[in-house]
Amino acid sequence: MKQNGTSSNIPSNGRTFTDIHKNGHYNDELVDELGDDHGTSSIDTPMRDDAFALDDDLKIDLIEEHFREIMNILGLDLTDDSLKGSPRRVAKMYVKEIFSGLNPANKPASTLFDNKFQYNEMLLEKDITVQTYCEHHFVPIIGRAHVAYISSGKVIGLSKLNRIVEYFCKRPQVQERLTVQIANELKRVLETEDVAVIIDAKHLCVSTRGIRDLNSTTITSSYSGKFEQEATRQELLRYVAQPSVGL
Repeated sequence: MKQNGTSSNIPSNGRTFTDIHKNGHYNDELVDELGDDHGTSSIDTPMRDDAFALDDDLKIDLIEEHFREIMNILGLDLTDDSLKGSPRRVAKMYVKEIFSGLNPANKPASTLFDNKFQYNEMLLEKDITVQTYCEHHFVPIIGRAHVAYISSGKVIGLSKLNRIVEYFCKRPQVQERLTVQIANELKRVLETEDVAVIIDAKHLCVSTRGIRDLNSTTITSSYSGKFEQEATRQELLRYVAQPSVGL
């Protein structure tokens, strides 16, 4: 677990990275075991202290170079018109798109407004798109998030709820961590403990490799404040279960 602001080297199942990497060689069985267990070492995304010492343009250049080497190792012909631009495309995608949430400079500004309507009941934003990447295999996790809160006197624009979810999705993730990160940010921004987050998602690392289960999904949740009360939680779950409005 995370201690004193740094991630420990003890994975969630008690294995140490010394077990994984001995005598200069990886223990592939343990590497696969840790990845398939979907454990996480910290609520915070593991980041080095110098994570932003390089600007985005230099990161793109370096990733392009390294990804070109990966493609070469795989035996792909980088002189082919279809492939020769792929290293650059992947590099730009990593930095500017799918992992842009690693940079706190990209966190959405969240302006609060006075609750002039005195609306003191639950507000639920359903079916927010979740598109993130499993940090163990770097393949997509795709699903939906349901976010609810009860105002403590302030309200937030509805689109900001979507943007907060999107921001934490744009980084390598574990679904449990993603759920907690969204919940913690909403509690901080909304200045209330009365927050609930539910995520229902399909992991392509489960459906396209390993067990290759095409049907299963994973559900995670975080309830705090009034949502820890059974009546409030059941009210939320009834709303989540209702069919969404189509346009």
